[in-house]
Amino acid sequence: MSAHQPPPSDRPISELLDEGRPLRSLEFFPPKDEAGVQALRETAAALRRIEPDFVSVTYGAGGSTQERTAHVSSILKEEFGFTVMPHLTAVNHTRDEVAAVAHAHYARGIRNIMALRGDLPGGSTPESAFHDGLRFGSDVVALLKGLHPDLCLGVGGYPEKHPEAPSFDADLANLKRKVDAGASFVTTQLFFDNDAYYRFVDRCRAAGIAVPIVPGIMPVLSLRQATRITGMCGASLPERLVRRVEAAGDQPEIIEALGIDWALTQIRDLLAHGAPGYHLYILNRSRSALTLAAGLAA
Repeated sequence: MSAHQPPPSDRPISELLDEGRPLRSLEFFPPKDEAGVQALRETAAALRRIEPDFVSVTYGAGGSTQERTAHVSSILKEEFGFTVMPHLTAVNHTRDEVAAVAHAHYARGIRNIMALRGDLPGGSTPESAFHDGLRFGSDVVALLKGLHPDLCLGVGGYPEKHPEAPSFDADLANLKRKVDAGASFVTTQLFFDNDAYYRFVDRCRAAGIAVPIVPGIMPVLSLRQATRITGMCGASLPERLVRRVEAAGDQPEIIEALGIDWALTQIRDLLAHGAPGYHLYILNRSRSALTLAAGLAA
């Protein structure tokens, strides 16, 4: 590629969803150091064989991983050929700063962004963390669509309600504002009970939210990890799953096998009920994603 030739543009995820086949996507987070980046490369190389339809890259609290998110996004796109959806949040950013990040992604050929309000850094308040009228996810969506109308934007949804939302109805109203502002699809926060997803989809449709709703799945690797993550995002852990993991004691390989089996059962049921695909929160580990892919191919 010459210095003056722009990089190829990614295909919008909305077009992939329009094909009507279940999509498989994976989420990465930016490592803290160069050793972590090399480990991520090894994970990405292993996962290339399952041909995910796209991958996402998270954005740390308060924009703390802004440069690393961009770096990892470039690696995954340019070195591995993945369609990449970087996350972009408003926390501690002005409109100009959010726009600069979006323009940089666009110049790299990225056409998909996960537009999020962002989690508040510890000890901060909405009044101190949000600027320039970027208080809600819908504000981020509207800004990005105004900058580049051809961007395909995903937004987050919470099957068991956002922890800060006063009610399910208020949470759904916020989600509808994001979709009305231009979001093309919703990816849910993780959940371990598919009924929570089905109820959420029904509520969304009743509220006039018609875009695809992609379920987010995380294989349990340890009870401590699952308890910490569900505590942050408001998801619940089914007692049956907790009992299974507790019965495994301190045997991490058995716990991982149990977690993968639970996730595999979830995914099979979701696809059988017409879910548009599934998004795997893999925590930068390849083995669980590869095992799930193999199980689904059987």
